[in-house]
Amino acid sequence: MLRTAAATVILVALFVPRVGRGADDLAVWNDFSRAFRDGRITRERIRPYSEQLREPFLGFIAAIRAQAKPEDWEKRPEIFRVGDQIHFLVSLTSEGDQKTTYCFTIVTEGDTWFFQHMETIFIRLDQIGPLPVSKFPDVTSGRKNWMREEIAMTERVRVFNLLAKEKGKPFAFQWFQDGAGYFLAARTWVPFVPAPRAFVLYACWEQSNLRGSPLTLVSLDDRQAFVDLDAVEWRLYEQTGHLRQMISREDYRTLYETVWQNRAAAAGWDLRIEYTGTKVRLRFQRPQVEGREP
Repeated sequence: MLRTAAATVILVALFVPRVGRGADDLAVWNDFSRAFRDGRITRERIRPYSEQLREPFLGFIAAIRAQAKPEDWEKRPEIFRVGDQIHFLVSLTSEGDQKTTYCFTIVTEGDTWFFQHMETIFIRLDQIGPLPVSKFPDVTSGRKNWMREEIAMTERVRVFNLLAKEKGKPFAFQWFQDGAGYFLAARTWVPFVPAPRAFVLYACWEQSNLRGSPLTLVSLDDRQAFVDLDAVEWRLYEQTGHLRQMISREDYRTLYETVWQNRAAAAGWDLRIEYTGTKVRLRFQRPQVEGREP
């Protein structure tokens, strides 16, 4: 077994690209991009900021390789060297034939380079200009929505895991039930329609305008309402590297449904949730009460 391990180390060393000291950064990019396109970025070639990102990166790399076009890689990237790191900004074809700008980070260790990170969110604070300054380079509102929700969901999952460990999962799920307050917000901030309708309308506004989940209010009357949304919570779970390492899909789904079921019940609705990938349909139904019109 020791001999096999030693042979593996030798093979890895033979196939790891060399970048001597003071190597040209563009040459590093050319070497890295060829390895990326050829599927030679193995788990041994990754030096992530956090170990939990190593396996997700392998999946992200495969997806990017499948979507990017050969001509995308021919364009010269923007290059930034910071100490032993080199950051490459490059626009690649992504899902839906859209262009996405990625920041690929390479770290050099001695005379060898390793893949460290990839990101589609980066803030150009290298362009603030001479001091003093009061305004800073910004990102799009959609990016900011995503960043806010990623921070919020990461914290929610961290708290859930802590509570589940200390108090058990039932207690942890119940902790996040905010239905009474959510319905009160709907009734007071949307006072112009009956309370059950106000809840549905407020939920649409809150999810679309505050949370960044594109949605369609398909139908709404006194008896039922259908809402189709591309839920940011589920896009985060699928597209970030860390949430799937922090919580199982089953617990994440239960947490999501616990929140929405509690909100719907507080407003007098029964709720059925249907999923198609990151797309969610919320089917609200008013329960029949004998002797009273819904």
